[in-house]
Amino acid sequence: MAKKKNNKDPKVQFAPVTFSEEKGVRFLHFGTWWVQGAMRINEPDYIELEYAQQMMAGLLFLDPNDKRLKSANSEGFHMVQLGLGTGALTKFAHKHFPKAKVTAVDLNPAVIVAARVMFELPPPNKHLQLLEADALKYVTSKKNHKSIDLLEVDLYDATARGPVLSSAEFYQGCYDSLKAPGVMTVNLFGNHKSYKTNIKNICDAFNNRVLVFQQVHDCNVVAIAFKGPHLDIDWKTVQGRAEFLEKAYGLPTKAWVPGLRSENARQEMRLSI
Repeated sequence: MAKKKNNKDPKVQFAPVTFSEEKGVRFLHFGTWWVQGAMRINEPDYIELEYAQQMMAGLLFLDPNDKRLKSANSEGFHMVQLGLGTGALTKFAHKHFPKAKVTAVDLNPAVIVAARVMFELPPPNKHLQLLEADALKYVTSKKNHKSIDLLEVDLYDATARGPVLSSAEFYQGCYDSLKAPGVMTVNLFGNHKSYKTNIKNICDAFNNRVLVFQQVHDCNVVAIAFKGPHLDIDWKTVQGRAEFLEKAYGLPTKAWVPGLRSENARQEMRLSI
């Protein structure tokens, strides 16, 4: 999702899309050694990277298969990924929730082509939409307000040192684009000055209804933000949902709950946010 302006050429320019392979895993890069996504070649629909697995944490709180959610909104359940990468989240959502609408947004056309050609992302269909578009314009467009149930934000450029979009305007747009209830997950970089800025702007937009995972490999920290009714639930119930998700979809969700419980202040006894 990188963009750089050239004074002589007003057109957006992108870092080169490159690839590498190691031990049965294919990696996406933007012209540097930083990893922008990964796919296990013999399991193309599996989410390989730990932080990317955690980006599906919205499933702990909203079920795309819940008929009550569909009946409450005639458009059905809508999952959106801002930043396509290898298409890992998009593939997973489209495969496991085939009746949901899945939309992936990326500004770089080469990333979209790479996801299709090198990472086995299915072609667009009535349930899968691939948009070559600016993520900020997407979430701030009034036509997209209150249209998303689960929003997953993973927007990095070639340096991979912090999200490309981190402004108050952007996160307010993310909030506005969600239905109520709605959940957003964001991939942040914990060991970088951008982290505090992102957390502050997310908390401001989402009225401090934000949880964070423990930091994982390469300093990734996934934040979860909530819109809608106050959530007050015992951790045993959350753990039960996590166990169901792990059995149904192969995500390591059982390990998430203890970390969320310990990492977030005043959440030790019950999840109340």
